[in-house]
Amino acid sequence: MKNEFTLAFNEVLEEKQLPKEIILKALESAMVSAYRRAVNASSAQHVEAKIDPDTGKVIIYAEKEVVESVQDERTEVSLAEARRFDPAAELEQMVVVESTPRDFGRVAAQTARQVIQQRIRDAERQAQLAYYEKQIGEIVSGVVQAINAQGLSIGLEMKAEGNMPRKEMIGSERFRMHDRVRALIAEVKDSPRGPQIILSRTHRNFLRRLLENEVPEIYHGVVEIRSIAREPGERAKVAVSATQSGIDPVGACVGIRGVRIQAIVRELHDEKIDVIEWNPDPALYIAKAISPAKVTGVYLNEKSPNGKTATVVVPEDQLSLAIGRDGQNARLAAKLTGWRIDIKSVPEAASDTLFKLANDPLYQPLAQNESETIASMESMLARKAEGRLLTPEEFSQLSQFIDRIEKRSARRQQPEIRPEDMRISELRGMIAPALFDQNVLDSGLPEHVANILQEAGYGSTGDLLIAARMHPDEIFKLQGIGPKSMLEISKLLERMLPGSTPLVAAPVEAEAPEAVAPEAEAQPAEQAEAAAEQPAPVAGEETPAPVAQVAPAEEEEEVTSLDQLFTLKPEVLQPAAETEEEEDDASGKGKKKKKKAKHVEVVYDPDRDVVLARKKHKRGGGEWAEWDE
Repeated sequence: MKNEFTLAFNEVLEEKQLPKEIILKALESAMVSAYRRAVNASSAQHVEAKIDPDTGKVIIYAEKEVVESVQDERTEVSLAEARRFDPAAELEQMVVVESTPRDFGRVAAQTARQVIQQRIRDAERQAQLAYYEKQIGEIVSGVVQAINAQGLSIGLEMKAEGNMPRKEMIGSERFRMHDRVRALIAEVKDSPRGPQIILSRTHRNFLRRLLENEVPEIYHGVVEIRSIAREPGERAKVAVSATQSGIDPVGACVGIRGVRIQAIVRELHDEKIDVIEWNPDPALYIAKAISPAKVTGVYLNEKSPNGKTATVVVPEDQLSLAIGRDGQNARLAAKLTGWRIDIKSVPEAASDTLFKLANDPLYQPLAQNESETIASMESMLARKAEGRLLTPEEFSQLSQFIDRIEKRSARRQQPEIRPEDMRISELRGMIAPALFDQNVLDSGLPEHVANILQEAGYGSTGDLLIAARMHPDEIFKLQGIGPKSMLEISKLLERMLPGSTPLVAAPVEAEAPEAVAPEAEAQPAEQAEAAAEQPAPVAGEETPAPVAQVAPAEEEEEVTSLDQLFTLKPEVLQPAAETEEEEDDASGKGKKKKKKAKHVEVVYDPDRDVVLARKKHKRGGGEWAEWDE
């Protein structure tokens, strides 16, 4: 028959849902703490506790010194007692012997209760943290326990509690107490009060997981989700493709009479979901992404200053449908494809094409060949501007005209091979091809950073890696991208392109002003001095040609080597010699006044046809030398 300890032990296991080893370890740790309190043992002394799970018997082992005469039973043991546990024990050795006090069970129950509870709580938190860290990105189900201004508190498995902030809730949803909620585990943090689990119903991966749960073909990998763009609670677009021939990816996701997709729509509070088939051709892919609007033509421009831009031409009656309410359809299509999309009606696109033919030099050869067609197109657009109706055939002619001109211009514009293009080609070869099909939102970057990059035109992870390697400054200039964001991009670049240099460089120190050579500083002063001290022309004398500014190439300088400079006497390095003259002031006292010595001579050089101001100065030996300026 099981004793009370075994029954209580099994009850704790069932209640806490923890492994048997963790509970035993917590109990043993509590017994050690109880022993230290009971005998007032030092914390430096090694103490162990062993518990028999069948009987509940507790045995304490403590490390003690072997002595001849025991003075303190807490730290000393006799040789005979020590050899009961260690036959090789000798005097003055340290051995581990049994030291269970009498009536220890009752004492331990009183003193170790709080320790046991605390250890079990810690073990419970660690088990919760380890479990839910593995569940990041998965859907969990819970019950609403509290509703406040910050969001919801949801009770989860293992007695854990999840938080769903308001920003992670679909705006039109309203929950009540004890409602069951399904959500995605977006983040798990460790805190002193236990694991902090952040739940989300607005994340794109929540829709991804719902599709995997409802569509077996996605779960088993027959159908692959290529990209997801979502505005929670309103509308979402999903691009899917089949990995096997003969499979309709869109039909598999929608289900018979829409059964599968309707279950997801109900879960997302009537959020409209458009499922389209992914296509490797960007033009066809963008045309499908604009659905349900019908598209007349898609024209791509990868060299646009604003990033990869696609001009989508739609019939005039489809323009509002293609743009969507508040631009929602166009915005989702741009996020889904990673292209900047410009939607135009047929008359508007035809007008732009005529303007290019008239003003853009690249279109001039086409304008000469289309002179007759241009006149008829202008006539149609004039009638349209007057409010007169055009026939379907005329709209068809406008569409054909736009398509013909745009495709011919695209063929004529042969890209010039530049070193930068060659470097881009090299980088493309180093990056996995799958990364060019992966949306930047799925790159692993923080969601707000990925959204900024996608809106800036970096559609795929491969495009982002090339831009980060070639032009990181352009990314850093984007509004909302700071050093922390660049650090995340740098980590992504290092993972995908090993050996890449970090994008976030050390701050550049302020450069010191460049030192100016002494000759460069002296020349302007000496030239001004020479001009000021040049004698004025006398009447009747031939006035020499004015001294013009000498070009740098015509200046002659006396070059002094570094060794010669150190051999010069200090007085040579002083300014020009000054003469002191005494003059009497009104008080009759002598006063010294410094006056510059005039050692400048103006000489005309007939060979070069220039006038030179020649200055004389003393050398260390007292001789005069000449220096031409």
